[in-house]
Amino acid sequence: MAACRTCGRDVTGDEIGLTKKLVNRAATEYQCIDCLAAHFRVSPDLLREKIEQYRAMGCALFADNP
Repeated sequence: MAACRTCGRDVTGDEIGLTKKLVNRAATEYQCIDCLAAHFRVSPDLLREKIEQYRAMGCALFADNP
């Protein structure tokens, strides 16, 4: 399992997908949702909503993540 490059916490598949979607599609280091939220100065809840929107749109980065 990958770890957040900022805080070291294990990241989920959704967090990996979100890092790739928002930061860099070719990313090999990832951030947890809390660190991504801090980076973009938004709430973690907003990012969770974005994950669900991307999944509903059929984004392949979130297709295999429940």
